[in-house]
Amino acid sequence: MPWVLDEIIQAEVDRLKRLRTMVDGMPPTNVTLVGDVVLDRYVHGWANRLNATAPVPAVKVTSTEEFAGAAAHVARGLASLGLNPKLFSIVGGDEAGQTLASNLKGQGIQTSGIRVVANRQTIVKTRIYGARESLIDQNQLLLQIDDEPQDEMPPAVSQRLTVSALASLTDADVLVLSDYNKGAVTDEGAQQLISAANGNGIPTICDPKLTGLNRTEGATCVLFEIRGLELTRRRLGLESSLETARDLIKKYHWEALVVLGGAHGLWLYTAEEEHHIPCLMGGAKQIIGLHDAAAVAMAAALSQGATLHDAATLAHAACETILRAEEGQHLDRKTLSASLDERAWQMQVSDR
Repeated sequence: MPWVLDEIIQAEVDRLKRLRTMVDGMPPTNVTLVGDVVLDRYVHGWANRLNATAPVPAVKVTSTEEFAGAAAHVARGLASLGLNPKLFSIVGGDEAGQTLASNLKGQGIQTSGIRVVANRQTIVKTRIYGARESLIDQNQLLLQIDDEPQDEMPPAVSQRLTVSALASLTDADVLVLSDYNKGAVTDEGAQQLISAANGNGIPTICDPKLTGLNRTEGATCVLFEIRGLELTRRRLGLESSLETARDLIKKYHWEALVVLGGAHGLWLYTAEEEHHIPCLMGGAKQIIGLHDAAAVAMAAALSQGATLHDAATLAHAACETILRAEEGQHLDRKTLSASLDERAWQMQVSDR
């Protein structure tokens, strides 16, 4: 029945065009964003030779770039789409913390919700890339260094952060918890924030670590990676991804679970439905920032009253943008719109 396939494809093309119109006319909706921030440092250089005393590359540094990452990366993406993110996070009173705050201010993002802990270290992730000095540029990640505090976040600091974030919900259109398990989002704080958002009819998007699922109870939508869902399936002893997703949705009272599969596409699970959105692009260049891009797109769509299916479709387009991007790049209207256009074109061509 080819005509059925035609109707399905046309419905998806119409959805993509509708989302393109939404992105082009994105109003400055308010997003309360609570989470852990990181200074992402990218070091590039030539790796033409090995170290004389060990079988490792000796990198001759040619450039270094620094970006606001993790929850701050989400804030950058939201601002690039024209939304108004209010970021609530914690940095140390060090040079890295100042650099991160300056990076955000330079992009017009409010930093008044960022608390500075004088004697604490700001988290810094350094990725070292090397390439052979030749006519063909084949840049490759050689090493990642995670420099972060070894002690727990002081509870009083996290509590004050939660109080400030709760106050911002009075005029918020959506709540995002970008939880890297570094102390900005706590068990009690997450419960208070999600409960307050639900009470005000504000959708909540949670991007947790698997060890922090208790900080997502009652959320509108939770983000997973495909490998995270598989690990959870094995731990629970269940038969399928669908069964695992439904089990989690019921246990934690979510409306939906969005599973990011990278080059394998994206899955949207609810208590009644399952949707798989396949990836139509070629090989992925990188996956850094995939979760953040999905959180940005879901927040943008849900803040405008979009359905979960529409929001997941926009999240998938955002993920495809990241998969084909260079490291350190983030979403903006132009790249997201181009991804929606490309997908709509590919679907129409494939149906000929």
